[in-house]
Amino acid sequence: MQFSSQRLIRLSICAALGAVSLAASAYDGDLKRGRLYFRQICTTCHQQMMGKAIAPNERLKADWTAYIKADKHDKTGKSNPSVKYFTTKAYRETIKGSNKAAEKLLNANDAELYADVQAWLQYSAKDSDNPSGCQ
Repeated sequence: MQFSSQRLIRLSICAALGAVSLAASAYDGDLKRGRLYFRQICTTCHQQMMGKAIAPNERLKADWTAYIKADKHDKTGKSNPSVKYFTTKAYRETIKGSNKAAEKLLNANDAELYADVQAWLQYSAKDSDNPSGCQ
């Protein structure tokens, strides 16, 4: 089977456009926004409810990955047990009056915000190049 040069060019362009659209659809997370969310929402709540914040550098990358994959925030069942829930608009709606970050990020895309927090946790984990506390 023989391809003409025009057909090869068209196929090459289609392949390049497909690769660009796949790359554009991948979202790696915004570290700045993940840091803001974790520190202003997660840390604030943990300090209020437990008297102690949980810092990213208290766990290894693998620990954070397992925690996110398990999607179990509260094993006691006293509050919403899903980690993912705490990055949803529904949750942000419940705290927007008392938390300026929740109000600011109220209309953020839930999936992207969840990815932002995950990216921050990986970036700041104990075994990362940038271990970070909550201050």
